[in-house]
Amino acid sequence: MPVDVILPRVDMDMVSGRISRWFVAEGDIVKKGQVLFEIETDKSAMEVDSPTSGIIKDISGASSGDILVGSSVARIFQESEPYTGKTAVSSASELKVENKFEKNSFLDHDKLESISDAVDVSSNQKGIANATPLARRLAKEKSIDLSLVQGTGPRGRVQSEDVLKYKTDFIADSKSNSANISAPSDLSVKKLFSSGSFIEVPHDTMRKTIARRLLESKQTVPHFYVSADCELDRLLSAREEMNAAAPLVDGKPAYKISVNDFVIKALAQALIRVPDANVSWTEHAMLKHLHADVGVAVSIPGGLITPIVRQAETKSLTQISAEMKDYAARAKARKLKPEEYQGGTTAVSNLGMFGVKEFSAIVNPPHATILAVGAGEQRAVVKGGQLAIATVMTVTLSTDHRAVDGALGAELIQTFKKLIENPLAMLA
Repeated sequence: MPVDVILPRVDMDMVSGRISRWFVAEGDIVKKGQVLFEIETDKSAMEVDSPTSGIIKDISGASSGDILVGSSVARIFQESEPYTGKTAVSSASELKVENKFEKNSFLDHDKLESISDAVDVSSNQKGIANATPLARRLAKEKSIDLSLVQGTGPRGRVQSEDVLKYKTDFIADSKSNSANISAPSDLSVKKLFSSGSFIEVPHDTMRKTIARRLLESKQTVPHFYVSADCELDRLLSAREEMNAAAPLVDGKPAYKISVNDFVIKALAQALIRVPDANVSWTEHAMLKHLHADVGVAVSIPGGLITPIVRQAETKSLTQISAEMKDYAARAKARKLKPEEYQGGTTAVSNLGMFGVKEFSAIVNPPHATILAVGAGEQRAVVKGGQLAIATVMTVTLSTDHRAVDGALGAELIQTFKKLIENPLAMLA
């Protein structure tokens, strides 16, 4: 029997991907573990190996366009196995594949409608709403009455995306006292502008994922904000001395510590000193983390990604600096591994280099906090009743109020402020 080559899910948020490059051609002999193609996801590019040895046939995953997770993009035949041409997957096979996917959390269930739709479950004859198995399972998990969900599939069949949309709409309605609020349609927006006055640029996978996750966060996470002004003069002096002491390698300094490296270290240590804020919210329990894994927002073409400095409280500033330099370079080349940007216990978003004075960032679950960092600038301050000049940076902490309430958030940002203003304390 031929072996299907399946488009895998390579990160938690992936629902589809693009094959950016094939390394083999139709009819090539391949070996198990040989790289077949490269997937371009919303965050990175990943190589996919052959699951077995044989002759590759039926390459159907085009080198452009989105492909759903779980789709077959090619088949591998044994050299002695006869090839009879492309054949449709039987209903029995589809059911087997769907059951396999339901047991495998690595794959994205709600994007397998093309498989589950092909299985005739005769749901109407059983007095059950006309819905796919995946949609019925989701509805059961979310306690949704399927008879209230408008189906968009063939013959009005309810699909998983209809269930998810119904849940989203319900949340939006409940937040607006059941008012019927929906985003304007594409057509209604375009009608506001004269023909030829704009260029339409389709959303790529990254932009769609960012939009979905941030919308979900603002709809489902109750945000709370606290701000503080931090004086940087001692930090800048310490940074200058440390960089001046850097040894030379091939005529260049071995490291160059940035203000952001101090911010990462200070936030990590603040979370360790205020452990009740180093948490993640789940519906049944609070996850209290033993280490501070700090995600750092890095801008890349088309969006951003947050590589994570693991156990940042234990690392030196030079280690953090080296990691961030490496992460930034590989992020722009989309070469980060999923484990390098998934998870984390908090995040830093720094727009100071753009001259932004202050802003508020959106919490990205499973984080319960995110620190927005503005530019350091000279400001007039009062010290001992006298007017003076100091370099000041405004930071704003956004918290998930379910996990980190106002008083706890204030304690965390004050601890961060003390560390930033007394940098030797974080180096002790």
